[in-house]
Amino acid sequence: MDAILLTGFPGFLGSELLPRVLARSPGAEAVCLVQPRYAPLARARLDALVAQHPELVGRAGIVEGDIVQPDLGLGAADKLKARVVEIFHLAAIYDLSVKREPAMRVNVEGTRHMLDFAARCPKLRRFQYVSTCYVSGRYPGTFTEDMLEEGQAFNNFYEETKYLAEVEVQRAMRGGLPATIYRPAVVVGDSTTGATQKYDGPYFVIQWLLRQPKLALMPMVGDSRKTRFNVVPRNFVVDAIAYLSGRPASLGRVYQLADPGPLTIDELLTELGRRTGRKLLRVPLPLKVAKASIEKVPGVYSLLRIPSSALDYFVLPTQHATSHARADLAGSGIACPPFRDYSDRLVSFMRAHPEVGSAAMV
Repeated sequence: MDAILLTGFPGFLGSELLPRVLARSPGAEAVCLVQPRYAPLARARLDALVAQHPELVGRAGIVEGDIVQPDLGLGAADKLKARVVEIFHLAAIYDLSVKREPAMRVNVEGTRHMLDFAARCPKLRRFQYVSTCYVSGRYPGTFTEDMLEEGQAFNNFYEETKYLAEVEVQRAMRGGLPATIYRPAVVVGDSTTGATQKYDGPYFVIQWLLRQPKLALMPMVGDSRKTRFNVVPRNFVVDAIAYLSGRPASLGRVYQLADPGPLTIDELLTELGRRTGRKLLRVPLPLKVAKASIEKVPGVYSLLRIPSSALDYFVLPTQHATSHARADLAGSGIACPPFRDYSDRLVSFMRAHPEVGSAAMV
């Protein structure tokens, strides 16, 4: 049986993508590459998926390995390589505060190992790679889907290493690798249920507001009426990848899965204030002062619970074009919903599930 190799399971996107990919590939089996320490969680999540989707019985399995190791920690794995027709590479460290060494090891070296593995799969039809819109770094202006190496500076090592990883993928594409690249913006919970596995991005603001009285203090940096914050719900990203990855026309394309009409920071905060029942008292602060206070003043981070790395996105000078994505999703019924249409579900889920954390899987 043909095999679809998937990394990033049981993560936020991979868990939802797996049944969708198998639904459009009835003759294939999904093989999820999982680090040994996450194997019990992965098996439990796979069991839950099979219970929810009985058609997956016998068509999905776990193999223990690690992308940071040559041959993915699988040894020669000749039998698997001979069966792989498609690879979905989602595994990465999604953490704005990550140190450079682990980010290089996982995001860059791990992607190189995946590309090496792909090159030795004789039946490979497509390498599906999940990057991020923020390979753009601090590019001033509109960053298109055809852009990558623009001399941009980066806010953090997450951005830099995802950029370096995509450089590797695009180099392999120019060398003949059949691949498609997807760049999501900031991914939040499901737009219909609010469900998520991790609280970061706008959730930092939501939890700060929920811990305050009706009149809530909101520290502000930059020009909140000018800077836009791009948010996309998980189901849009999964639906888009599942659809585009099965289309021949997507071969060799790069898609920025972003909101074509993102809210400004001021509009976003006003909306979250409305959904949490808070009236915001905005307190302007210089960016350097705000970051230094969080990083160096005792008690500030424990009070705010907003990492200093998140503040850079309140002054980001970059917008992300979505022309390729919108053109190739046209007629599919798949489009990014406006943030105001589902923000209430994000807040409701966070109220109901305080146990969800913000730590990244590493």
